[in-house]
Amino acid sequence: MPRVPKPFITPRRNDAKTYQISLNPSSGLPERICQDWKRRGFQDFPPEPAQYRYPRTKSAAEAGAFALIEYLKRTGEPVRISTQKITVGAWLEKFIQLDGNPRAARNLAKNRPYSPQSVNRLKGLYENHMKDDPFMNVLMVEVEPVDALELISRIGRRELQGRYKKKEEKPQMAGSETFNKLVKFLRMAFKEYGKNRPGWYNAFQDIEPPRAIRFTVRDALPEEEVIKLFQPGVLLDKMERAICAAMFLAGLRRSEIFALRPEDLDWFTPKITVSHAWQNFSYRKRNLGPTKSKRERIAPFDKVLQEAIRDLWQENGQHGFVFVFKDGKTPGPSWIKGRFKKWLARAGIELNGRQLVPHSSRHSLASILEARGVSLRYIQDLLDHSDLKTTKNYLHSTKKTIREIGTKIDSVIEGTAPVLEEKASNFGKVG
Repeated sequence: MPRVPKPFITPRRNDAKTYQISLNPSSGLPERICQDWKRRGFQDFPPEPAQYRYPRTKSAAEAGAFALIEYLKRTGEPVRISTQKITVGAWLEKFIQLDGNPRAARNLAKNRPYSPQSVNRLKGLYENHMKDDPFMNVLMVEVEPVDALELISRIGRRELQGRYKKKEEKPQMAGSETFNKLVKFLRMAFKEYGKNRPGWYNAFQDIEPPRAIRFTVRDALPEEEVIKLFQPGVLLDKMERAICAAMFLAGLRRSEIFALRPEDLDWFTPKITVSHAWQNFSYRKRNLGPTKSKRERIAPFDKVLQEAIRDLWQENGQHGFVFVFKDGKTPGPSWIKGRFKKWLARAGIELNGRQLVPHSSRHSLASILEARGVSLRYIQDLLDHSDLKTTKNYLHSTKKTIREIGTKIDSVIEGTAPVLEEKASNFGKVG
């Protein structure tokens, strides 16, 4: 009796940690779908059977294969361009949308979804700088290293768009932040194409990533100047006092401050859970999404900030967000920027060539904590600067340091502290 072929095979990869799947026509699926699902990784599964993306055993892989077959039979698979015949432009367009984005699907499986802001940035790069280039019409399987180098050369020689008084002042794109992002986008997209395609040569694999651009260093306020900001007559209303405290005592970004909700505040521990931020905050079409690192973190909730928020709610009422006016609206994107310079002037803080901007509040907190001996790893985690996940061994020391600063601010607000004299101090610059 002839042996009935299995509708699929699920061999273990050479790394002996993951499985592949290949569908056969005996599964009852069309030939084109079986060809498309030949030697594919389980991480490519559609969203509905996503729970089968990472099988650890042979039986789990076979269960995932049956679930995939049932899914494809029930829903059918839309006709799409074969990856062997797809052009560079068509492949890059997959990354400027959430649906069908191979990288977005992989990150979603890791519980780190793409934000609309990230997709919009890639869309802007593609449509403004690459869409009309002849390189977009070349097939992915036919791209040679010389083609990649010629594309980078063409883009680098273009004039950087912006407002310049004279035409001859327009610099080239090479060396700009936009140019760096374009090259990184291309490297990422070609690397994604090479996954699960053994034997394909990545034309960008020998092109080194661009060097990081050195941005203007923002200076930090020393501790005595931070305390000056809370002297009487500097912060004119309860909203200014509450937001200034959130900036300097919690280290929150502007987009995170205005995204805080009452349920994010733990008054008993006390602590602040920072899990949301406004995306495209400076634009009219903004939306609420994850933080910059797309991970939740804990920020300190000092007594000064607690009292400031209570006073604010007593005056404006409690609404859906923490920092709102009486009508329930949150301050706009330029609210802090327009007031920060006035705070410095009222406090008698001179710039003296320093780059002091609202974001300097985060640098100031980092400098003060570092000067007090707090672990640098914790500071990075507190300010959301990296993906370091280290135990907060010095959390008690950090709370004590912030409470000491808060105590000084309390005495200044209540008028019991002596007037601060100008001091010549070496304040740290935090990159």
